Amino acid sequence: MIEFHIEARSGVAPYMQLVHQVRQALRLGLLSEGDRLPKVKDVAAMVAINPNTVLKAYRQLENEGLVSPKPGVGTFVTGTLGDTPRSEHEPLRQELQRWLAKARGAGLDEESIEALFLNTFRSSTEEEK
Repeated sequence: MIEFHIEARSGVAPYMQLVHQVRQALRLGLLSEGDRLPKVKDVAAMVAINPNTVLKAYRQLENEGLVSPKPGVGTFVTGTLGDTPRSEHEPLRQELQRWLAKARGAGLDEESIEALFLNTFRSSTEEEK
């Protein structure tokens, strides 16, 4: 089951952070069709936000065709975003973990690592165009 987290200083609305986390879990194969999302009250308690914020996120996901509520039962995944099997991700994840360890070993803090990664990712994407 997915475990949500909220970054208060991210500048991204909490409901959108939840939406992004579900999308990421779908892309990575951590959630699949038929899986139940955590109950609204559980998510609200877990990340200390208003239950209406969680409902807003779930409604957004429903509007995108990714989840469907079943009254009295819960909210279930009905769509997917992943096009590659989860097993294909594991070697890449391991390689990325080694790279992160090297970056930390070189003295980069979390923000510097993120900045380096995003800058390199964007440059790489632009070069492919």
